[in-house]
Amino acid sequence: MTRLIALFLFALLSVSSAHAAQCGGDFNGFLSAMARDAQAAGVSRSVIDQAFAGVTLDQNVLAFDRRQRGMFHSKSFEEYASTRVIPPRIKRAKGLMAKNAQLLARIEQQFGVPKELIVAIWTLETDNGTGDMGKLPVVRTLATLAHDCRRTELFQVELISALKILQRGDLPLRDLIGAYAGEIGQTQFLPSSYIKYGVDYDGNGHVDLRHSVPDVLASTANLLKTNGWKAGAPFGEGTENFQVMREWNRSEVYRKTMVLFSEKLRE
Repeated sequence: MTRLIALFLFALLSVSSAHAAQCGGDFNGFLSAMARDAQAAGVSRSVIDQAFAGVTLDQNVLAFDRRQRGMFHSKSFEEYASTRVIPPRIKRAKGLMAKNAQLLARIEQQFGVPKELIVAIWTLETDNGTGDMGKLPVVRTLATLAHDCRRTELFQVELISALKILQRGDLPLRDLIGAYAGEIGQTQFLPSSYIKYGVDYDGNGHVDLRHSVPDVLASTANLLKTNGWKAGAPFGEGTENFQVMREWNRSEVYRKTMVLFSEKLRE
């Protein structure tokens, strides 16, 4: 759940409250309103009906969401990094850098993001896809959070974006599973980021951030490049690129951990 704090980055993408489905109240009525909004956004009725079939509120998601405030602020950088930047992770990450050397070199040349930072993100988020990518149905999770009135417009955007992932055929519904805020895949993209920054780097016609390592790594680099990453420039604390990394995660503690892990991979 390291990307949970980044949800607020997408507030500007939110639909106008005057046009948003009404939060709270009857959940099935809310889903009907969301279905209308999704159709207006270009999602077919068949995709919507398939995705919404049998969807109910998930109280565990709401409970988890309410527990997550200040998750990084409770630990210092030293405390947090000591649990994340550890020898077994560094060893595995270095091995994967060697295994994917040609791929990473091509991505670094195209997007300008250092291979060490890309692999650091990949490792910190889900242990390079071997760790917990989440086991929750994304549509149910986002419908639950959108129905909750605290950040309804934000999650309504994410819910419609998840439906667009299905519409594009990037993932089937059975694979549209993720974490407690709807994050998907090996570097935990929210659906709106999946749509905006996802890259079909293996050339199979789909952006698959759960299974395709080329898509995962290129999309991660593309997010940073699109938000102003300066190729060849430093990215430690206080630099312009460190600020660009806010688009990945607003937590300074987390970004400093990303930098530290990158430095370890260079050693």
